[in-house]
Amino acid sequence: MPQQPQRGHTGRDLPTARLIRGVALAASLAVLPLATACSGGGKDDASASSKPTKVSASPAAQFVAPAKVEVIANLTGCKPKIRIDADELRQGLCHTPKVDYLITTFPEEKYKQTWLDSAAIYGGKYLVGMRWVVSAKEPKMLGTFQAKLGGTIQQLRGIGPTPAPNAS
Repeated sequence: MPQQPQRGHTGRDLPTARLIRGVALAASLAVLPLATACSGGGKDDASASSKPTKVSASPAAQFVAPAKVEVIANLTGCKPKIRIDADELRQGLCHTPKVDYLITTFPEEKYKQTWLDSAAIYGGKYLVGMRWVVSAKEPKMLGTFQAKLGGTIQQLRGIGPTPAPNAS
């Protein structure tokens, strides 16, 4: 009797499911520099690390947004285009006249923490909640989103030299 191939909970062969998850994770990490490219650098600090630094928390938020891309997008006023739909994360792109931003959700906190640890290489500001992260090309918009979603704005320090401040 021939042996049946193992199947995961998605019904796909396990090697195929792993390949899809790997591609989805790689794609999300490839998009990350685009989402953080416009974020400014901080002061030069010899003790710079990849640990997040909390910037602010919103006392005005009356609830914590659930970890679902579509719900978070609706709360921020957009209809997301889902870019990644994998076991470890879902990511949607929101395009509005004011700002483009990414909403990334995770089934468990450990996946969010792994994603943030990877994002720390690029630096930038992120709005971080329970099992979700919002990143925007215009980091100043994160405060507006924070008032609607809750969460904490975190500044992640990148690697490499800190850009010099603009001379005015």
